[in-house]
Amino acid sequence: MQFGIFTVGDVTPDPATGRAPGERERIKAMLALAQKAEEVGLDVFATGEHHNPPFVPSSPTTMLGYIAARTERLILSTSTTLITTNDPVKIAEDYAMLQHLADGRVDLMTGRGNTGPVYPWFGKDIRDGIDLAIENYALLRRLWEEDVVTWEGKFRTPLQSFTSTPRPLDGVAPFVWHGSIRSPEIAEQAAYYGDGFFHNNIFWPASHTKQMVNLYRQRYAHYGHGTPEQAIVGLGGQVFMRRNSQDAIREFRPHFDHSPLMGGGPSMEEYMAQTPLTVGSPQQVIEKTLSFRDYAGDYQRQLFLVDGGGVPLKSALEQIDFLGEEVVPVLREEFAKLRPAGVPEEPPTHASRVEAAKEVRTA
Repeated sequence: MQFGIFTVGDVTPDPATGRAPGERERIKAMLALAQKAEEVGLDVFATGEHHNPPFVPSSPTTMLGYIAARTERLILSTSTTLITTNDPVKIAEDYAMLQHLADGRVDLMTGRGNTGPVYPWFGKDIRDGIDLAIENYALLRRLWEEDVVTWEGKFRTPLQSFTSTPRPLDGVAPFVWHGSIRSPEIAEQAAYYGDGFFHNNIFWPASHTKQMVNLYRQRYAHYGHGTPEQAIVGLGGQVFMRRNSQDAIREFRPHFDHSPLMGGGPSMEEYMAQTPLTVGSPQQVIEKTLSFRDYAGDYQRQLFLVDGGGVPLKSALEQIDFLGEEVVPVLREEFAKLRPAGVPEEPPTHASRVEAAKEVRTA
């Protein structure tokens, strides 16, 4: 099973000091988190894509290319790439280039994006979000799989005998996750293609996550890719740890209360009871994360948010230390014990996809 961290790259004041980092400082902090993730033995670093304040990661491939040059093992991903407002031609080129730079340590998580004002900035309409996601992804796959593409659709100019360059590394495109919190159409899309489905469930109750994941699993089997249990699932989570749970709660509560996404509604305790948010000791994080299996089944990737809501870099790095030294080793062992035979232990990697392609060619 793969474990890692993701960041949304928000520039949020630390409620303890009232100070917000500058954009350069925040970007450098995200790089430090990625390097720390590799240092402690995590598997994945993922960054979001945002084009509106207070977020800074508007160019994920720039950031991931920089990280690729400073790491050796870490899988580099997005969380997410906006399949709706980005040109699929540019996505095809950018992520194939990143594949070559990172020696295949790349996958891609596509998503619609839920910030309405961003769509017209790129000449799109949020009311077309689902249709854009479907059309653009279909074209993206063709650009990676076919050397010469002639294509015509609804939302962009036609292509005539077009070749996307560079071609995917070793002739194998990056593995794709379809990220969605609430859109069954995206779960259906992931199932249709036999891709991964990532439910970043940090703001949603277990009942909703179960419904979305089960839909994807059932449709994955319907399209003949395997059993429902063999579908490739990823989940999100958010953690803040201290050795003593009371210290963790006391330190994190101001971040929760002042969060534009979480504050002002249910209490932190109510929020923790209903969502994956875990504020407490490393053992509590272990227990809560293992419980995700109760409603999502055996899954292949778990990513944690450790730096949102104005959590300072020092504290975020300490969370990664907790994950690498105390939490993830136990989770690896426990999830492996529980996983039935025949259920994938991890998502497809570049190496495994290259081998699978060879088998298809020689069959």
